[in-house]
Parts: sequence; structure tokens; C-alpha cells
Amino acid sequence: MAIVFGVTLAAGLYALSRRDAQPRTPSEAALTAAILAAHRAAQPSATLRILYPLDETVFPPEIVAPTFRWQDGQAEADAWLVLVQFQDGKGQLTALASETQWRPPSEQWEAIKRRSLGTEATVSVMGVNRAAPTKALSAARIRISTSKDEVGAPLFYREVNLPFLDAVKDPSKIRWRFGHIGSEQQPPIVLQGLPVCGNCHSFAANGRTLGMDVDYANDKGAYAITPVSEEMVLDKSKIITWSDYKRGDGELTFGLLSQVSPSGQYVVSTVKDRSVSVPTPGLEFSQLFFPVKGIIGVYCRQTSAFSVLPGADDKEFVQSNPTWSPDGEHVVFARSRALTLPNVTHSNVLLNPEECPEFIQGKRTFLFDLYRVPFNEGKGGKAEPIEGASHNGMSNYFPKYSPDGKWIVFCKAKSFMLLQPDSELYIVPAAGGVARRMRCNTPRMNSWHSWSPNGKWLVFSSKANGPCTQLFLAHVDAEGESTPPVRLEHFVSPDRAANIPEFVNLSPDAIRAIREQFVEARHFARAGDLRSRLRDNDGAMAAYREALRLSPTDARLHTVLALHLAKRGELKEAEDHAAKAIECGPNDVRSRLTMGHVLLLQGRAEDAITRFREALRMDPQHNWTRLNLGVALSTAGQLAEAADQLSEAIRVNPRSVAAHFELGRVLVKQGKADAAIVEYRRALDLDPKLVKALLSLAAMRATASDPTLRNGPEAVELALRACQLGQDRMKALDVLGAAYAEARQFPEAILAAQKAIQLAEDAGDHESARAIRARIELYQRAQPIPADGFLDPVRREDLGGHE
Repeated sequence: MAIVFGVTLAAGLYALSRRDAQPRTPSEAALTAAILAAHRAAQPSATLRILYPLDETVFPPEIVAPTFRWQDGQAEADAWLVLVQFQDGKGQLTALASETQWRPPSEQWEAIKRRSLGTEATVSVMGVNRAAPTKALSAARIRISTSKDEVGAPLFYREVNLPFLDAVKDPSKIRWRFGHIGSEQQPPIVLQGLPVCGNCHSFAANGRTLGMDVDYANDKGAYAITPVSEEMVLDKSKIITWSDYKRGDGELTFGLLSQVSPSGQYVVSTVKDRSVSVPTPGLEFSQLFFPVKGIIGVYCRQTSAFSVLPGADDKEFVQSNPTWSPDGEHVVFARSRALTLPNVTHSNVLLNPEECPEFIQGKRTFLFDLYRVPFNEGKGGKAEPIEGASHNGMSNYFPKYSPDGKWIVFCKAKSFMLLQPDSELYIVPAAGGVARRMRCNTPRMNSWHSWSPNGKWLVFSSKANGPCTQLFLAHVDAEGESTPPVRLEHFVSPDRAANIPEFVNLSPDAIRAIREQFVEARHFARAGDLRSRLRDNDGAMAAYREALRLSPTDARLHTVLALHLAKRGELKEAEDHAAKAIECGPNDVRSRLTMGHVLLLQGRAEDAITRFREALRMDPQHNWTRLNLGVALSTAGQLAEAADQLSEAIRVNPRSVAAHFELGRVLVKQGKADAAIVEYRRALDLDPKLVKALLSLAAMRATASDPTLRNGPEAVELALRACQLGQDRMKALDVLGAAYAEARQFPEAILAAQKAIQLAEDAGDHESARAIRARIELYQRAQPIPADGFLDPVRREDLGGHE
């Protein structure tokens, strides 16, 4: 930004920046001459470095003004002179900056581009001090130029909130923009608020057909294909699903990285696939995602038929992220040997962290090679590796042909695919040959690239400037040589990652809005179910409420919302929704089960028993109803029938963790401690991480009235396991204190109890804090918990179970 050091200096610099560049007074001329003389004498110094643009950067002729940025280690410098010199002999441009950045005014930038068209201009930055502005303290210079080649096409790209898991929880925050690099404004949002996940998109070569992954009807293989117009509507008629390819064979399909053919007639995608999909900590690289299984499927829009592409259908390999040659005659794809992991015992498409720890821990790599196969109108042919992009000890992926078919630009990384910090762009002859690292690469993650329709420019995403990917441009000449990257500053949102940029062979106003008309209640319900599994109770409730807005008589939605409200302690509203569920689904067992659960949490055990009995009469085989009835009976003091109901639940399902645990609690109340211990152990055999079972068993081993059932060391081991799991730490530390006391480790008992008191006080639970203080008094006297001091570590909200 411009600053005023004083009337004389400011006037002199203003005069110098005018087109005639003639000083208006001798004093101004003298001062200007002194400053410029100091600049000419200044040599580039190590203290000042121009960060952006880089030396020899080439700008497209239609781009808006960039922000020049530099770093100056010279502590005395508090102002900087920017000097732009040209080869046309018509004078130079200057500006002063009070910060280490400068953005030329629009008129001045247009002059810079005009005078550097096809030729270099030199940009120099000199650091000075306000007190002695004629002395150069630091200096640096770069060369820039403006290409005669226009970009000539707008960009369509996606903006995603980070970390990745947040976007999964609420895909409605993902949005798409469409605009031209010549606009001063950020490209307008053309699609947003999609409540299902929308992913990879692609256009036909003429820009008249758009394809996009959409999770329609809870189907990860769903894919929208639509003619492009200013106002587009994504409705059911425009959606296909890759799951329809051999639907009956039992293999699931995600439909990964689909690509529309140049003519718009075909689409290729990975089908029958499986991928590692793991959220990872931090914002920068918050997902590990790569396919380990899959073949290339083909969809023909004319016949609405699905097929597989021979040559890319070998089930011994994973074949993924296909791309078309410009003439549609070949498909290039990434290939690796398909992987079978020992921890995977199901057919799910996405693998979770427990199923692929070797990749998360960095103990195993997974490398892809690029192969080319003839398309041959879907008949395929023999797949051949592309020399320079295969079998090179690296992972090669995301190939993109240049529009003239001469080059392929691809990503290369040490391992995997997608969001790799070391991912760099390489260019190789389309027929294969020597691959060259492109000069446009930034220091951190380069990916998601796309060619301009005229083949002169490449756009890509990079994390060079932070955790959120930003978009960059680079000029590529006829020899495949690229220039340093140009940052698309006005394509940046501070809270979003920009990815999947694609040049579209249309005018910048060709797409104004894309609206969905396929979203139904089930999409929000699916989002609620996902957030529920992720323990995002608030997010789940918001999704279920939105689903109920679209489908207000859905008994299941009222049921699940009631359960989530009960978790939050909002029992009155929970009861209202449970009642509505019964009204909407009078024959629905779950509605009565939910009402019983809510009533039980309200302390209305007899009313709960009535509801559970109704549910049991409707479906005598409904095991969860019998379990909850047993809990309610136990709460009401009807212990004999409670034990009978829970025993029957176990007979029907011996692997019911909840039934074993609840029967153990009933047996404790009946004074059958030895039998209770057996049930607690069975529950833990089935679920070693069941904290309430760990604590209940530990409490019994530490405080049982029968001294033969006490076992201090085992109680300590159980309580420590519970503490390590991090749930209900106050209660876990309280039980740990009792366990240490039984093991005669009283200093440790006191310390654990003191920590439990602190947590209780922090939570406002003063009653628990007082009880634990009373136990500390025993420990201070070197006494364990007496026979009548059994600790019950189960909270009311932990009672019972539900579907």
C-alpha cells in the first residue's frame, strides 16, 4: 500500500509514477534522482527475498493484479521502493510500500502486462529507512513477463471445509464456484447446500456435459450426468448408479473418480472397488484415501448400459482414476496389485483404521503405475505400462492428457494417492518416455490438475501456503516446459480448501446456478445416522430434524430423535417424539421400546415396564425389548422376574453384551456376588472395552462383602484399564482409589481419589465429591472400603439398551 513520508517525497514518487514521469519541481527531481541513484547502486542482498512471484514467472494476459510479497531480514528497513523496469524504453514505474507486500492498482497492472507482453520486465524491491530514505539497506529483483497466450476458459472448482471429517459430517457446507481469472471478484458460488456428499466432477471436451458423484438414495455409486446450461437442475432423471453394474454379484461399488468422455457419450469409473478411507489428525492432510481393489467400468449414455473395459478389468489388480485421451481412443489409468488385508472380514467399500493399521503407522507403502488401454468403443484391448510413469519405485496417479494429445501430466509421490505432502507434477510424452519434474511445482502437495482447452495453461491445487489447498496456474510451452506458479488469489476462501479445479470450454457466464431436486428425507436421515456413529449428537439431531421437516410422519425418525434427546437429558421433548413415533407407527416395536427407555430415564419404572410389555406382546422374539424389560423390572425392585427376562435374552442371544452386564447387576442386588462376577466376565470377554463392566467388576473385587471375592491386584488392573479408555474418568478414578486401597497401596489410593474429587468439583457434582472425601478418610487411616461400602459405578443414563 502507498504511504506518505512527507510532502516532498510523496510528491516526487507520485510524479515518477505518472505516465509522463516528469518531476514538477527541481527539489522533487533531485530527491527522486537520489532515491533512484541509491537503488541503482544497491546490489541484491541476502536479507531481502521476493517470495511471490518467483523469478521468470509468466502471467496470463487476462489475469488480475497479483500481490507481490517479500521478506526482509534487515531490521532497520521500514519502507520499500518497488521499481518496475521495461525493455520498451518508455520509462519505469515505481511505488512505495509500508508493508512487505504491494498490489498494483488495476490501471498500473494493465500497463505492466501490456509493456511486458512477450518480453521480460524487471521488478526490483529496495528496503530503506524513513529517516534516511536515500540509503539502500536491502535489495532484490526478479523478472516477470506476460504471455501472449490467453487462458481462454473459466474454472469450475470445489471448496471443502476442513478437516475432512467435518465435511463428511456436514456435506452441505461444501460448495462449487465457476468463474474467470480476469474478474476482480471471487467466482460466484453456483452450487451449495447439497446435504449429501458431492465429489469428483468432469466435463465433456466441449463443456456441454457435466458428470458428478452424488450420494443419491444412500448409494455411494450414484452419479449425476446432465447437459450444461445456465440454470441446471439435478433431479432423479439425471442420476445413474455404478452399483447397477452386476448388482447381483454381492460386490459393492463406490464409483471412484469417474470421467466423462471427450464426446460426452461415455463415462468411465472404478467399480467393484474398495478403498482405505481413514480420517487423520490435523488440517493439512486430514484423510488417507486410496483404492486397493477395483476395475474400470463403462457407462454408455446412448444405450444406458453398463459394461467393463477389457484390459482394465483384471481382478488381480486395482485399476483406478481413469482419464481419456483427447480423441477418446485410449484410457489411461493407475494400476497396482489388488490388496487383501488380514483384518478385513466384511464386504464394506471403505476400510476403517482398525482394518489397515500398517498404512496408518507408515509400515507399508502402496504404489501405483500408469497404464494405457485402447477404448475401442468399449471393447478395450491390452493394457500397456507408460514408460516414465510406471515401475519407477514411486506412486504414479492422476494422469491428464494435454488437449493436443502430446503430453500427459501426472502426480508422483512416495506412496498412496490423494493428499500426499510430497506429491509433485511430472510431464511425460503421451506415448511414454522420459518424465520431467515440472518447474511449476510448489514445495508442498501439488495435485488435482487440469489443462486449459487451448493446451497453454495448467491449473492445479497446492498446500504451499497453508493447510487449505489453493489454486495455481502455470504456462506450458510446446516442449512441455512450465513456468513458476501463478497464484489465483481471488479464488481463495480463508476457511475452505479449493480442489478439483477444471477448465471448462465455455463462456464465464455459461453456468449461473446448479440446484438439486433429488434430496429426500432419507438423505438427511443417512447423514444423521453417520453423525450418530461418529458420536456427533448435536449434528445427528440437526440432521434428523431436517429429515422430519420433509417427512413428519416417519416413525423411525421420531424414534431416533427421541433417543438422542434422551442422551442430552431433554426428556420431555424425547417423550413427545416417542409418543409421536407410536402414533405414526402403531405396530412399530421400536417406538414402544424407545418410549419405555425414555420413561425409565425419567424414573418412571412402572410406566416403562408397561411399554416394554406392550412391545414384547407385539414381538416376543424382540431381544432388546426383553433386555430393557429386565432393566426396568430391576429398577422397580422386581428382581426375580428381571433375572428371568435377562436370562431369556441371553438364551436367545448368548453374545448379548448388555444382557450379561445387566444380569450381573441384578445378581449383585440379589446378593449373588459370585454369579454376578461370572456375568461381568462374560460381558468383558465379548467387549473388553466396556468401561461400565470393567468398573463394576473392579468395584466388586475391591469392596465385596464376601472377603473371598475380593482381589486387590485384579481390581487395580481392571480399574486402570478403564482409566486408560478415557470414559467417565471421575468414576474410574474413584474405583481405582478403592482398588488401590484393597491392594494396600494407600498413597496411590489417596492420589487417585483426589483426582476424582477435582473432576467431580469441576463438573459441579458436589455430592460425589463429598462421598469420595469420606473414602479418602479411610485411605488416610490405611483402611480399605468396608464390607457395606460397595461402589455402584453405573450412572442412570447407562441403564438399559436400545436399538
